[in-house]
Amino acid sequence: MRRYGKNPDEDDIRVRPNRKGNRPRTNIRPKHEDAADGMVLTVDRGRLTVLIDDVPVIAMKARELGRKAAVVGDQVSVVGDLSGKKDTLARIVRIGERSSVLRRTADDDDPYERVVVANADQLAIVTALADPEPRPRMIDRCLVAAYDSGLDPLLVLTKSDLDPPDKLLELYGALGVPYVVTSRDELESGAAVARVREQLDGKITVFVGHSGVGKTTLVNALVPKGSRRTTGHVNAVTGRGRHTTTSALALPLPDDSGWVIDTPGVRSFGLHYVDPSRVIHAFPDLEPGTANCPRACSHDEQDCALDEWVAQGHADPARLYSLRRLLATRERREGD
Repeated sequence: MRRYGKNPDEDDIRVRPNRKGNRPRTNIRPKHEDAADGMVLTVDRGRLTVLIDDVPVIAMKARELGRKAAVVGDQVSVVGDLSGKKDTLARIVRIGERSSVLRRTADDDDPYERVVVANADQLAIVTALADPEPRPRMIDRCLVAAYDSGLDPLLVLTKSDLDPPDKLLELYGALGVPYVVTSRDELESGAAVARVREQLDGKITVFVGHSGVGKTTLVNALVPKGSRRTTGHVNAVTGRGRHTTTSALALPLPDDSGWVIDTPGVRSFGLHYVDPSRVIHAFPDLEPGTANCPRACSHDEQDCALDEWVAQGHADPARLYSLRRLLATRERREGD
């Protein structure tokens, strides 16, 4: 150990340089009080487009955020070059608290959750009535995801000129889910667009659907021309073709009346993360009847108190059937 005199100065003391650089380590993170707030519009290979004061700014996540990822719909705080000019890059330093999170897994046995979007109010489930044929199991799964995430579901049925919607609407009538029926002619004339917009006013709505159902075509009809996405043909049988929507994108509705978030077409909607006990919250007319259920009741077993509750006339039997059908989707794949 080196000894110094009674009054050492800087010439007596030698500081060993930090091998990883001369920057001192600290656990204190900067406050970034000058950060600007914005909304994430899209994410592409680690680069995020954030809307700040009507200017789209390209940013990346700051290292200090660790593994926490920002997704479309997130409210974030950004520092750096906020001009939005070409080849500029800002940093996201904070991610705001989320009011809702829509998630999915690749399959029911896949534990890895994928966050689709944050802070949405409504989930629009887009389904073609023909070409491709409707997939009720897929609709059921999206409904479960909406209820579990606290989103209001909306059914959007397209291509009614090819097949009437009656059978499908009868299947979901007991759920009381709002719906809009559209045809290709109505989309071209604008009549269907007005009906859909009524359901989107003042909300952030996520559009999900199987490839080829006309989801992006509908979104393009809803948003201003300058915001529209390209579309491509997808074979209704094989699912092959140009899937032009490859990432989620938030788009503003005219007159600042809301947002739509277009998502890539999906072939499956895994529900590994869903706790089935939360699905009952979407059935307020049935929920009181669970008070006398056995502990850890699945609501689809011999001693379930809901059977007696419904038999006494407290709720419609069709509602109980719908609940059990949705609960069963957690255990089945879309093609079952």
